Amino acid sequence: MQIFRDKITKLRIDWNERPMTEADFYRLCKQFKVTVIEMPLRVGGFYYRVMGKDFIAINSKLAGSQKLAVLFHELAHFLFHVPDSGVTANFHGVGRPTRKEREADVFAFCAIIPLVWIETRTNHELIDDEGLPADMIAARYKIFGQYGI
Repeated sequence: MQIFRDKITKLRIDWNERPMTEADFYRLCKQFKVTVIEMPLRVGGFYYRVMGKDFIAINSKLAGSQKLAVLFHELAHFLFHVPDSGVTANFHGVGRPTRKEREADVFAFCAIIPLVWIETRTNHELIDDEGLPADMIAARYKIFGQYGI
């Protein structure tokens, strides 16, 4: 996980320092020349590369923190898991959890719920004040417990 954290630090994007927003996601996609497409999907989203161009497809039915989690999860795949020549896509929530899927989840949950919130706020404050779902908060606390981030 240290190599993963080092890669994120080099990006200098305020990750895990403040809550990142959908505007941050789109700014980063523009900066890295990633095209985002929203459409009805049977999955939350996926990242893919075609002819050297990068795309993130997002289920247009998603909203709020669920959508934000998928957006940053797929951005993590672009940032850290660019497909090899034989692999063309990474799908959110499909198949068994792999190292890449866990890393993408860590990136997403820390982007949405920064360390300072974990250290200074209660679960109830995160639910009531920020409107975050309990399962996302639980996953974020697990990341904090495992990795200290």
